[in-house]
Amino acid sequence: MTRQAEYVGGRGTQVGEAQVPPEGQSDFELIDRFLEGDTSAFDILVQKYQRDVYRLAYRMTQSVDDAKDLAQETFLQAYRALRGFHRRSSFYTWLYRIAVHLCLHHRKRSARVEPVAELPDTPAPGAQPLSDLLEAEQRQAVAMAIAALPPQQRVALTLRVHHNLSYKEIGEILQCSAGAARANVFHAIQKLRAQLAGFGEDV
Repeated sequence: MTRQAEYVGGRGTQVGEAQVPPEGQSDFELIDRFLEGDTSAFDILVQKYQRDVYRLAYRMTQSVDDAKDLAQETFLQAYRALRGFHRRSSFYTWLYRIAVHLCLHHRKRSARVEPVAELPDTPAPGAQPLSDLLEAEQRQAVAMAIAALPPQQRVALTLRVHHNLSYKEIGEILQCSAGAARANVFHAIQKLRAQLAGFGEDV
């Protein structure tokens, strides 16, 4: 098995096995270690960002299996391309850019929208059935509304709300200006508000 096939947790070397970096060691310092031949430094980068990359892929695909595959492909591409990383942005914005590109390509190829939340068949023990049902319906409505957003708006909203990135960072990932990133988030929120207006009022 090649080193490229080993590093991703879940299918090869477990992420938890990665060495703990020295306190205060930056991403660039880890990259320098990797470029000097210390491949364990890349394992540390995977450990640091694997959860966030998976979360991004899941929110873009609404599929656990697809998110796992896309996260693995993201790190594989990063592994192959790291020697060409020119450090004009932070490592994580560069990594997210790879992930977003893969997710958008996957979305275009699959051309399907899948809701996140499914309504429960039975209420949770000790919970109020009606309130649980309404909460599940609301989650499903929000998930479907987000899934229906144009790709750029969906990515921008996800990066802003769920990853707490600045508009400048979002712009770097989407390769647009900070103003355009802000506009994408604004229009996404406006569309969600319009689609979800009056939800549950007739209940």
